[in-house]
Amino acid sequence: MSSLTPEQQVLKEAYIKARGYWRPWTEGLLRLDPEFLQTYGKYAGYAAEKGPLSPKMRELIYVALDGSATHLFRSGLALHLRLALQEGASAREIVDVFRLATAQGLDGCNVGVGILAEELASAGLEVDQGELSDEQRVLRDAYVARFGDWPDFCEQWLRRDPGYFARLFDLLAGGAAGEGLDQRSQCLISIALNACFTALNPQGLRVQIKRALRLGIGQREMLQVLQMTAHLGVHACAIGMPVLMEALDERSSMAGASGEGPGEGERA
Repeated sequence: MSSLTPEQQVLKEAYIKARGYWRPWTEGLLRLDPEFLQTYGKYAGYAAEKGPLSPKMRELIYVALDGSATHLFRSGLALHLRLALQEGASAREIVDVFRLATAQGLDGCNVGVGILAEELASAGLEVDQGELSDEQRVLRDAYVARFGDWPDFCEQWLRRDPGYFARLFDLLAGGAAGEGLDQRSQCLISIALNACFTALNPQGLRVQIKRALRLGIGQREMLQVLQMTAHLGVHACAIGMPVLMEALDERSSMAGASGEGPGEGERA
């Protein structure tokens, strides 16, 4: 592969300054579409430059997004996990990120139980469930004390299957007190997991934004998280560009063997 021109070297250094890394896919874009690389670097770097979140918090959010079961982007996870450690994140904090991503599996469950309740009522099959039992009230009070709210899905699960609700609560409230992520950090990461287009959950997102406001998290912090979730779209380039570069190299090799030169525009 040919060495970089002075112009390309300037673009590369600017991208690394804005994003903090350099990968095979960015190398490919630099050679085939430097204008897009420059545009993306400025776009994705905006949140980091203008937002109030710490570098560690930003990296933990990317760890959550790349590690989410709705995305599972291993190379990005490995990159941002290492960057998070470099920024001072502890192993316990990263485990807490994985725990929050694990709880994301409840999203379909929680949306579904609400739809089930609506359809049962529509079909005339819903019955008045009356007052909560003492056991149910204890569970409800514990949830409210922990999270400060009572979403509709909690009411539905508590009434229909209190045993399952107890396990659900244990999963959501897990984590040793005084260790790992604090409540603010957990809330910001949960906003990201609910807002990301790979698992968009408006119901859960609203719950988390309300919690963020109660915790005193500022509007600008939440806006920065929302901006960061859109960055996963570039993984089309992260996966696609190395494949394209390999294909172009193969074609160039085949053309060379047959005495033909590479196609115009295939190498900068």
